[in-house]
Amino acid sequence: MGKYKDHTGRRKEVAPLQEAFEELLNAYRLKDKFDERQVIQAWPEIMGKTVASRTDSLFVKEKKLFVKIASGALKKELSMNRSKVLNLIEKQFGKGIIQEVVFI
Repeated sequence: MGKYKDHTGRRKEVAPLQEAFEELLNAYRLKDKFDERQVIQAWPEIMGKTVASRTDSLFVKEKKLFVKIASGALKKELSMNRSKVLNLIEKQFGKGIIQEVVFI
């Protein structure tokens, strides 16, 4: 036991940066917004270059991902496969971040 007491209130173990960042996001209730931005930024990686090149815009509202597609044929195909698209998102980011995908 040391001669001096630690009055800083800090935790004894050092949290990894990722864990500390998660705690910060949760503390300020920003985690959902951060996760939503991550999904939007990863859209080309999740769906591939062809779909990404025909995607005009993406936004999330109330856990729904709205995807504006420039091609009518592609929009129809994606709409018929929306559960597969949701599965791809969940595989990369986990359940609950996005609960529904809407193609507009």
